[in-house]
This record gives sequence, structure tokens and C-alpha cells, in this order.
Amino acid sequence: MSFKSVNHILDGLKQQAKWQEQPLQRLLELWPDIVGKVAATHTRPLSIQRHVLFVATSSAAWAQNMTFGRTAVLLKLNQNLSEPLVDIRFSTKDWQPLPDYLQPISIIPQEHPSYLGDVSSSPSETTPTIENPKMAFASWAKRMQGRSHGLPLCPQCQAPTPPGELQRWGVCCVCVSKQF
Repeated sequence: MSFKSVNHILDGLKQQAKWQEQPLQRLLELWPDIVGKVAATHTRPLSIQRHVLFVATSSAAWAQNMTFGRTAVLLKLNQNLSEPLVDIRFSTKDWQPLPDYLQPISIIPQEHPSYLGDVSSSPSETTPTIENPKMAFASWAKRMQGRSHGLPLCPQCQAPTPPGELQRWGVCCVCVSKQF
């Protein structure tokens, strides 16, 4: 029975980790930083075959633009990958837009039914000096009462309710959630 040093075993584990490393996965993580956020939205790395990276682009213009700058992208990528790439090929052939559930959603607060408008707050409201939980709750409750003063009441529970919720559901969001 032979005993190996801890350093020898650790070196073996490091080599094994390098063999199991997926270069495309690492590349996908680096891609937005390498090409920039705008270019990353119009390009998508697909595969690596024989040390050549294949990238889908949203249009022929993006394919041509990225092809002109491929040597710079290649240099940046090779600095961060364990196995260097030889070339990059850009094409519109396999481009597919992201599915709806992966598309970024831009939420406009004014369109939400619970939106109350701009709530003006005094400097003491934004940076309270609260020493214990009871004081914190009392401060929060006072702030909420001030914000809800003048709001219409929910017909079901009589709680102050944003007008948008009453227009949309006829009751407050708490009463609506109880229906589900």
C-alpha cells in the first residue's frame, strides 16, 4: 500500500476538475462582460466545436459587426478560458428570440392598481432613530395611517384601499386573495 502526499492528491483533484469543466458554460457566464450588454442581447453563443465558437445573432448586421471585431473578442475570451478558442463564427441561422417568460419586464409603478402616487415624506420619516421594536412598529403604524388617510374603504373589510384596487377588483387586495 502506497501513501500519497496531500499535495499530490489535491493536484489530481484540480486536474480532474479541469477535465470536467464545461467551456461553453464558463463562456456563457463571461459573454455579457466580454462583448458588452447591448451586444449580448443580440448575440447568443451556441456551441464550441473543434475549438471554434458558434454564435447566433439577431440580424445579419450584428453578425457582420461582430465578425469585424471577432479578434478582440477572441483575445478576451482566451484570457478567461482553460482551453483557447481558434475562431468565432457568427450567423443568424440558429437565432431564436428569448421566450416570453425570459424577456425582461419593465414595470411602471403608475400602472399598478395599488399605486398611491408620490407619497411625500419628511426627512425624519426616511431616517427614523428607533431604539426598540415597539417604537419601530409605532413609527411604521403612524406613517401608514398618514399615507392611508383619505383613501376609500374596502366594502368588504372596511380597510383603506387604493382606488386602483377598487376599480380592478371591487375590493382590496387582501379580500381578493382570500377568494383564491
